[in-house]
Amino acid sequence: MRALGIVISVGLTLVLSRAFAQHEPDVGDPREPVPFLADPARRPDTARILPPAPREGTAAYEADRRIFLATRKFEGTPRWEQAKRDVPLDVPDMLKAYSCAAGVQLTPVKTPLLAGLLTRMSADAERAIEPAKAANRRLRPLEIDTGPVCQPREKLAGSYDYPSGHATWGWSVGLVLAELAPERSTELLARARSYAESRVVCGAHNASAIQAGATNAAALVAALHGSADFRAAMDAARHEMAAVRATGKLVPEASACALEAQAAAMPY
Repeated sequence: MRALGIVISVGLTLVLSRAFAQHEPDVGDPREPVPFLADPARRPDTARILPPAPREGTAAYEADRRIFLATRKFEGTPRWEQAKRDVPLDVPDMLKAYSCAAGVQLTPVKTPLLAGLLTRMSADAERAIEPAKAANRRLRPLEIDTGPVCQPREKLAGSYDYPSGHATWGWSVGLVLAELAPERSTELLARARSYAESRVVCGAHNASAIQAGATNAAALVAALHGSADFRAAMDAARHEMAAVRATGKLVPEASACALEAQAAAMPY
């Protein structure tokens, strides 16, 4: 079973990393996740939905700069370490990131239907992120001002700031999980907020970019509900998640959850 879990985890990691690439997938490539909103006409045009990114010389632009510089103080703190743990965005890591909030260990092995749902969603998320990034071409804060960041700078090169892909994805996952486990909605949505805020703490995104990510996610999830396939996948994942939670066995590690809660309570 452990070997199977490793194979599934690696496979989903490869799929999601491709889904968040800076280009459209090759048509007919069987390795790519199939989006729920395959018809372009059914996808929200996020470049039109989101307000323009703050422009140089505006109050919002200067506010972003001040927040970036002020949050460099988090380097070496527990909140900085949480921001580093929130960098990976593949499906296995997202399941782990939301396990404390869900009150149960979520894994590709224990919740494969949920993992499959998120994997397909990742393809839709890419299509909600990249057009808006290309339309705004906003530089990341580390390209405007100097200061430490919580991940290698080369990993951030070649991608724009606005809207934040991590924030879009994190809020999308949080919104979906809150529907699947409404009794844990407060915890799950609070985790989505802290996951998005980790990008500001990390120095990878401006505050305006994660705010846009939340709006982006809301638009995406609303559109996804128009897909019958998505609704069916949600129903299946809901039953699976309820069954796993009902066992009462897969409880997240208390110490790890305490550290996560402590970090989330630290305002940036």
